[in-house]
Amino acid sequence: MRYLLLLCLVFSLALVATPALAQTDIEIVSSSTQADFPDALTFKVVAQSDYPIKEIVLCYQVEQVSRVAVVSEVKLKFTPGERVEASWLWDMRKASLPPGAVIHYSWIIKDAQGRVLTTEATSVTFEDDRYSWQSLSEGKITLFWYKGNRDFAQELMNAVQGSLTRLAQNTGAELEKPVRFYIYENTGALRQALIFPQEWTGGQAFTDYGIVVIGVSPDSEGLAWGKRVLPHELTHLLVHQVTFSPYSDPPTWLDEGLATYAEGDLRSDMKLLLQKAIADDSLISVSSLSSPFPADPQQALLSYAESDSLVSFLIKEYGRDKMLQLLESLRQGNSYNNALKQVYGFDIDGLDISWRASLGLPPRSTPTVAPSATASPTPTSVEATPTATATAATPAATLTASPKAKSGGSSASPWIWAGVGGFVAVLILLVWRLRR
Repeated sequence: MRYLLLLCLVFSLALVATPALAQTDIEIVSSSTQADFPDALTFKVVAQSDYPIKEIVLCYQVEQVSRVAVVSEVKLKFTPGERVEASWLWDMRKASLPPGAVIHYSWIIKDAQGRVLTTEATSVTFEDDRYSWQSLSEGKITLFWYKGNRDFAQELMNAVQGSLTRLAQNTGAELEKPVRFYIYENTGALRQALIFPQEWTGGQAFTDYGIVVIGVSPDSEGLAWGKRVLPHELTHLLVHQVTFSPYSDPPTWLDEGLATYAEGDLRSDMKLLLQKAIADDSLISVSSLSSPFPADPQQALLSYAESDSLVSFLIKEYGRDKMLQLLESLRQGNSYNNALKQVYGFDIDGLDISWRASLGLPPRSTPTVAPSATASPTPTSVEATPTATATAATPAATLTASPKAKSGGSSASPWIWAGVGGFVAVLILLVWRLRR
């Protein structure tokens, strides 16, 4: 009799285990991306299940500095079935990502049984694969180039590192995150890598991405230009990193002044324009320099020269620590007018008066009124197609790359409950029999 009871127990356990092993989860057969730089990026997925798959959602997030982290969602179109293929083309005319931009993405897949598979995030880099890039890295800086020898890249790197040292010594500001430069062989090749570039575009800093794209020819003239413009563009990224705030932006004269200061000695044409403006007492006011610079080429050059003079004045007269405090005050969300008062004890008009006095000029007859520098704290999001739904994510969220995932939400099979019931019945019978 006891052998019969043990046989029943083994059979009941088999009823419990066998259906569970036979049950199939939603499975990702393959997941891939295909870049058509600079126009598009296509996401593809193949999935299968023992029940028809009825919904596939792509979730993606671009790695960038933003006021709020945003995850965009796109519901893909496909024919439901137990094995499905789906894809989505991201038109970069609506996003304009630079080369080297990193995208984190994952899939949410649902089947007709109500089961849901949510994959862990993986990453793809939107590379310009039309060229065979070489790379050179030092500290937080990486240069990518494809035309010219290693000496060409090293000279550019030396110029960049020299500007970082100068800025750290004189302002206290240092890079907090890595910066990548993509160096094209000329401005024509650069413009082909951009969406809707201007005819005069020679370089562009994507401050939110920590990326600079620029056209520098490997000849002596191009190298001389590159050794000035790379430090200039790098400084824009550095200033963005150390002053980033949802509530305010640095005034243009500070951003451009530090960038011009990082180049080294002021260009001779700018120096002549500045000297003439001082002699004629026709300097542009600091208040006006806080806004975007004039479109007129000569006035624009004078604006750069004056901004360099302003930054040099503040560093020479008040020192490194004050400049760093100014940058930190802007990061805390203060308007540039309030930041100046907090650090130096004067506002925009007071800066204008002190700077002019250092140049041997009297105060202006009519003080200028500084425009408001407080920006609306509207969150910025990654551009998505009209079919994409953006949902806010925790800014500190960490995305890990792993191809493995497990599905959940499946209902228990009736066979499992039958097996459990049989198992319990056998145990009761066995206990009763042993007590007799």
